[in-house]
Amino acid sequence: MTAGPRPRIVDLSVAVDPAHWEPDPVRRRVVDHRHGADLLGQAYAHLRSRNRLDRWAKLLRHRMGGGVTHRDFPDGKGLSLMHYTLTTHTGTHMDAPYHYGDRTTAGAPARTICQVPLEWCLGDGVLLDVTAGPADQPVTRAEVEAALVAAGYQLKPFDIVLLRTAGDREIGQPGYFQRFRGVTREATAFLVEQGIRVIGVDSFGFDPPFLRMLDDYGRTGDQAHLWPAHLFGRDQEYCQLERLTNLDTIGQAHGFQVSCLPVKLTGADAGWCRVVAIMPPA
Repeated sequence: MTAGPRPRIVDLSVAVDPAHWEPDPVRRRVVDHRHGADLLGQAYAHLRSRNRLDRWAKLLRHRMGGGVTHRDFPDGKGLSLMHYTLTTHTGTHMDAPYHYGDRTTAGAPARTICQVPLEWCLGDGVLLDVTAGPADQPVTRAEVEAALVAAGYQLKPFDIVLLRTAGDREIGQPGYFQRFRGVTREATAFLVEQGIRVIGVDSFGFDPPFLRMLDDYGRTGDQAHLWPAHLFGRDQEYCQLERLTNLDTIGQAHGFQVSCLPVKLTGADAGWCRVVAIMPPA
């Protein structure tokens, strides 16, 4: 049996890289293959102990080179292990409604990442190019509507909308944190009111940069400047995909699918995603 043509997969995700600049640095501790082999032997000694005294004797013997160690493994190497320390908002991730507030405006508990329906996370993709807008202003509803007209597409419920702003140009650099557009509350509301439950953007955040919002609030005292798109999610729940990349390589505005299944972190406000566009076979 011959296999048919396979879909093209476009990776839309940013790597979690300790070498990248982050407001909250990523830390990685590597347990190499030799040390990993010794740890496996140590675990074996621990699990095979009959009591506390026997465990102490076996672990002491292991430390002195007895029992199973790296010397028992081919090439002196066992299995590696790595410890990462990072936030739920590092790298490409999905924000759950709980991130915007612990309760909705109606008073119901907000959904955590494990409570987001998986049906929201696999659907028809819609790519809207808004790169022509002003670099120091968030994406407006008018831009979104114009991009839909240019794409010749009418939204339907549960489409996954991806906004291309070119905000991914400085990934890994300090400028990535402050030089991007963000999305207005009005643009967000327009999409959610069409039945959209997942909206993605190729920038560090979904709202305008941190300093810009706080400067505007400090100048005016108007709370509407503080994370307006995020806080709209208290009124009508939706999920954000932040820190996408490679949107320019999709090559079409619709006619593809998006998969953005988040990692299952109990009680979490967000979850890391390997977001991909699934393109039809050529």
